[in-house]
Amino acid sequence: MHVQQMLKEYLELHGYWVLFIGTFLEGEAILLLAGFLAFQGYLNVLGVIGTAWAGSFLGDQFYFYLGHYKGKWVFKRFHSIAKKFREALKLIEKYGNYVAFISRFTYGFRIVLPIILGLTNLAPRTFLWINLVSALIWAVAFSLGGYLFGKSASLVLDNVSNYEQYLVLALFGFISMAWCIHAYHVWKLKKPARQRLARMRAIHASRKAVS
Repeated sequence: MHVQQMLKEYLELHGYWVLFIGTFLEGEAILLLAGFLAFQGYLNVLGVIGTAWAGSFLGDQFYFYLGHYKGKWVFKRFHSIAKKFREALKLIEKYGNYVAFISRFTYGFRIVLPIILGLTNLAPRTFLWINLVSALIWAVAFSLGGYLFGKSASLVLDNVSNYEQYLVLALFGFISMAWCIHAYHVWKLKKPARQRLARMRAIHASRKAVS
């Protein structure tokens, strides 16, 4: 059997489960890739959107109720989440319930924000409806992003199938570049805070040395 046909059959059987788990956890990269594979005919684009919608919605519902019932335990157990607590609270104070809508679009806070919202007085029913709409928009946007990437490539290349591996690498390269730009931007924003912390430590060390 041709390798490409085997890959198609494998993705048709297991691709949606992988996509569901990926979008439950976070999943922009895997959703863009799924959108591209839908253009190639390995997956169904409506199936991709529906799976991503379900995974993203259920993921945020889980994180919300995790915060609602076990929020304090999560922050004690997972220091990486606790470190983002203050920044996430600032976003909630600034945007209010709107944060429930944009949480999955804020890189690095996708999991943290629903957990913290679960600790607030936001009604579970309100979060549910906001989450439903937000998850649908997110699923459509990123699925079509990957699909249109393949569509754009087909306008330039005679046979996209001959260049699949290179296009997948290019797609991951674009995602990696976007992540690096975001990480650098966050690092630059936090530079003054790191400098203040370094000065405080230096002052504390000098005082200990004197005493």
